[in-house]
Amino acid sequence: MARTRTTKKLAQRVDLNYFNRSTAFKRAKVWLSVLVPLLAVGWIVWRGVAGDSRVYSSGRMSEAHAVLERQCAACHVKKAGQFSSNAADSACLACHDGPAHHGDAVAAQVPHCAECHAEHRGRVDISAVSDGLCTGCHANLKVQIGVSAAGPTFHETHIRSFEQGHPEFAATQSVDGYPARDPGTIKVNHAIHMKPIRRGPNGPEVQLVCRDCHRLQADSAVVYSNNSNPTVPPTNWMYAGLPYLADKPTYSLRDPDLLLPVFVLQPYRPPTGRETMAPVSFAKACAGCHSLTFDKRFEIGAPHDKPEVVHAYLVKQFQGYIAAHPGEVRVARDPKRDLTGQPIPPDVRVLTPTQWAEARTADAEELLWRKTCKQCHELRMTSAALPEVVANYSKWRLPKMPRATFSHDAHRSFACTGCHSKVLTSTEPMDILLPGIATCKVCHAPGPQHAESRCFECHTYHDWSERKEVRAAFVLPGLAAGGKSVGRKAGW
Repeated sequence: MARTRTTKKLAQRVDLNYFNRSTAFKRAKVWLSVLVPLLAVGWIVWRGVAGDSRVYSSGRMSEAHAVLERQCAACHVKKAGQFSSNAADSACLACHDGPAHHGDAVAAQVPHCAECHAEHRGRVDISAVSDGLCTGCHANLKVQIGVSAAGPTFHETHIRSFEQGHPEFAATQSVDGYPARDPGTIKVNHAIHMKPIRRGPNGPEVQLVCRDCHRLQADSAVVYSNNSNPTVPPTNWMYAGLPYLADKPTYSLRDPDLLLPVFVLQPYRPPTGRETMAPVSFAKACAGCHSLTFDKRFEIGAPHDKPEVVHAYLVKQFQGYIAAHPGEVRVARDPKRDLTGQPIPPDVRVLTPTQWAEARTADAEELLWRKTCKQCHELRMTSAALPEVVANYSKWRLPKMPRATFSHDAHRSFACTGCHSKVLTSTEPMDILLPGIATCKVCHAPGPQHAESRCFECHTYHDWSERKEVRAAFVLPGLAAGGKSVGRKAGW
């Protein structure tokens, strides 16, 4: 017969005093409950006596401020024995002054330093701020950039990030119906120069690359001599003209009348000369193929300079030549230059040295302008001769967000034509050959397999050209020791 088990019988087997009985597990819990708080308090007191403030910290500091991890008072103001929760602006400005680019009209919108540059996030770049901190003020670029009969035009008004809402680059935008144009006056056919081209009338066929003409500012000034054969162009400028390398032209490679107003804030780190391209130099990039010869009597061509300088050079050369060859003042008429219906001059004319030099100078200038100089230059190109959109560039109102900075050196691993693909087909000198924003988005996008695309990558918030000198607050021995003396003020 099966045994009957009821809850009453089972309950009789339970020890009602089990909770009063001591066990190893219960004893361990009691000791841990007492020792852990005591150890925590003791550790806090020990670190406080040692002057280590990291016990109160929210986390590790950025790379730039890592040496101040133990010195809370360096950034946080201490009042009533307690540190403020946020770093004060005065503490930031005590070490480095970072003037904002805002004007007086939006001074009330200038955030505190700690609002954008949040600390205690580990060894990170403190300048790497989120897009939301930028678009909070700069999402709406409602700025008038052109005036037409149809009314004003405006930038985008809902910018969220580089991928969402960012306007096309200003240099590539059309204004008032006019397409974007380069205001330069040099007539260059890039499509021809990017194909195999003959070097001179009887020269070999060569294949130019972008670097033959376009160099970074730092590289453009460097000319490596060829000591083995001084008549050969420099090794780093294959198409340079040796007579022109030593010349110092009187013109500026950057014509101030054609420079567009560009509002670019200077970055924190000074430029190295490897960010932007230098203007193309005739002596280094063009003279090897484009000869400026003006008369068969001279092997050296005319200088690449202003018209008045060229004129003075020609006069001097012809005057010196006729002084050394006085017999050439007798000028014989060239039968090939007879014109029907025109009076035939005498077969032989005798000119004074001055008349001879003036006549030869006029002929040389006519040859240069009609054939040589005109191949790349216009006689006179002012803003009035350019399209109206270019002439009105100086009247544009610039948006609150300044123009972005760009470094060619950071992109040196990429072929020029990968971004500037238009050079392969451009035949007009006023074509804008800059890439559009779509080209940049190929690499600069969110995600671990893309380059940085947040606002700070291209835009500078603080105008560091307006930075002010600050007094040094710390001494190196204290910083190196990592102890209390790190906060000791330097003597002045």
